[in-house]
Amino acid sequence: MWDTHNIDSIAQRLAGLLPPDMQQARADFAANAREVLQAGLARINLVTREEFDVQRLLLQRTRTQLAEMEQRLAALEQLAGERPAR
Repeated sequence: MWDTHNIDSIAQRLAGLLPPDMQQARADFAANAREVLQAGLARINLVTREEFDVQRLLLQRTRTQLAEMEQRLAALEQLAGERPAR
């Protein structure tokens, strides 16, 4: 889910670029900008920071497990190579 505070902040900053004598236009522009930003972000294929962090942790854990398995396999292969064939 997107942080609506950040979207509101961006919309307000964009509306702030309009001349001060256009108060009603600023309010309308801010509301429209907020809707456009939310719709645009929903359309593109992005993930939230929270989702990204979860996937990053899973990847780190998987890499650690893979490294451990590679070490165990190398040790088993070495042990198998030292034993005489039957």
